[in-house]
Amino acid sequence: MNRRKPFSILVVCASLAAFSGALSAQDDGSTSQGIKQDAHAAGKDIGDAGRNVGHATKDAAVTVGHGARDAGIAVGHGARDAGVAVGHGARDGWNATKHAVKHAFGKDD
Repeated sequence: MNRRKPFSILVVCASLAAFSGALSAQDDGSTSQGIKQDAHAAGKDIGDAGRNVGHATKDAAVTVGHGARDAGIAVGHGARDAGVAVGHGARDGWNATKHAVKHAFGKDD
């Protein structure tokens, strides 16, 4: 279901609700004016609802985007820190091995 389908269904339902009385109403001036005012009010309500949905969707997308950005930064920093720790551990292990070999052959500094 694409994004426009729920909005289209909402517009159709609101239009049907607004014009349901128009089919059985008599065609005098005051009734027609009332129908026009009801349709206008329904249109404004639909527009307001659509705007509210749009703002809520934008806010949710921003929140998700910021969360993803923060998670990516945390993962990147964790990987960097792990790489540094592995590198330091390897260097310390190499230094210890080198020192042990020198000690074994009597070439201590």
